[in-house]
Amino acid sequence: MSNIQSILHATVIVADVDKSVKFYCQVLGLTLNPDRPDLGYPGVWFDVGQQQLHLMQVPNPDPVTGRPEHGGRDRHIAFAVADLEALCQRLDDAGAVYTRSKSGRKALFCRDLDGNALEFIEAPLGEHLP
Repeated sequence: MSNIQSILHATVIVADVDKSVKFYCQVLGLTLNPDRPDLGYPGVWFDVGQQQLHLMQVPNPDPVTGRPEHGGRDRHIAFAVADLEALCQRLDDAGAVYTRSKSGRKALFCRDLDGNALEFIEAPLGEHLP
């Protein structure tokens, strides 16, 4: 039996924290956590339920181009959403490109401004997803 209990946060590298904050707050609707200490480089924390998403503005060792078009075939972070169609509308309004899940689930994939793949799966509040 594993001693690991949960994932506490995930981190992505971004080129411009200020531009990324606009995407994650205004388009995706995430809430900034003000408790991030000065770590010697620009970054922010977002609260996502009881977990967090961290953005770090540091040199990126990974290519941001040449990634698979569909984020489900790339490393990605998955989020549960209450209303997938409402998220689609926000992405459409922002001109963001996304693809529907190839599995048939009510899910979509998009990329942030730096090519990080994000998955959104519709799940009623409190429903546990695999």
